[in-house]
Amino acid sequence: MPLRSKWQFLPTEAINPSTLAIDKLSPADIVDSMLNEDRKMLVAVQHEKERIAVGIDIITQALRTGGRIVFVGAGTSGRLGVVESAEMPPTFGTSPDLVQAIIAGGKNSLVRAKEGVEDNYEEGARSVNRLRPTKKDVVVGVSASGMTPFVRGALTRARKAASKIIFVTCDPRTELQTFVDVTIAPAVGPEVIAGSTRLKAGTATKIVLNMLTTAAMVRIGKTYGNLMVDVQMGSEKLRDRARRIITIVTGLEYEEADKLLRRAHWNVKAAIVMQKSGLTYARAVSRLRKAHDFVANAIGEDAEPRLKQLLSEGRPRDGS
Repeated sequence: MPLRSKWQFLPTEAINPSTLAIDKLSPADIVDSMLNEDRKMLVAVQHEKERIAVGIDIITQALRTGGRIVFVGAGTSGRLGVVESAEMPPTFGTSPDLVQAIIAGGKNSLVRAKEGVEDNYEEGARSVNRLRPTKKDVVVGVSASGMTPFVRGALTRARKAASKIIFVTCDPRTELQTFVDVTIAPAVGPEVIAGSTRLKAGTATKIVLNMLTTAAMVRIGKTYGNLMVDVQMGSEKLRDRARRIITIVTGLEYEEADKLLRRAHWNVKAAIVMQKSGLTYARAVSRLRKAHDFVANAIGEDAEPRLKQLLSEGRPRDGS
């Protein structure tokens, strides 16, 4: 009996009829071809809106009850999970332990592809096991093809721990749909270069992961309106952003915003509450805690009217 490929019927491995002559095109025409394919990709993500919303609810509930979020993937999928987890602490002030990522082959796979590591089912299971998953956690498996053994091993171990499981893939036919809590599967179709899932599949995956994390962080009070009020102060750029947020929300001048932030120990949320309510730092922190960390609830004031006013006055960038 002749050997048959188990990958040949995957949508991510198919030949794209729209780009058969890509090697004959000019640079501008190649760009046009890729943009046309990306438009199809965005439609595919749109079709998954309801499942993405379910995933957001799952993650939000986990974060509210002390759970962790763990991304698991190999190759491009793994790198996207690492990027997502790495961006959470500076953007939303989370602990590095709250949102984590596992990539097949470990850290070295981030900068140099390590072929074959994605095929190790047992190592996927061991990688998740090292984190001691619990029923409070959410494990997000990321696999463009839907059949990466490393990811499947990781999800199997997570399921034994009763963790919630979200699966992000670009193969809507994957049989893992019966194994996980929700499958998000944008049908992006064949890639511009057959099998190169760093392209449409990678972009669609990045969009989905952005939505899952960003929306969940908003839902637990990490923003005031669309302002990054839990921003961390790891660089001068971020300290500048904090000052500008204070000027936007409170109307203080830039220098006064700096003084307020110093009194608030560079806690943007506390600084806003202090300025709006006249409370000390300690009492502002206490009020935020009682408001479940939502600035709007702590000060009894919605951000939208103030932001609309600034935009109408042409002052959206610096609040001055």
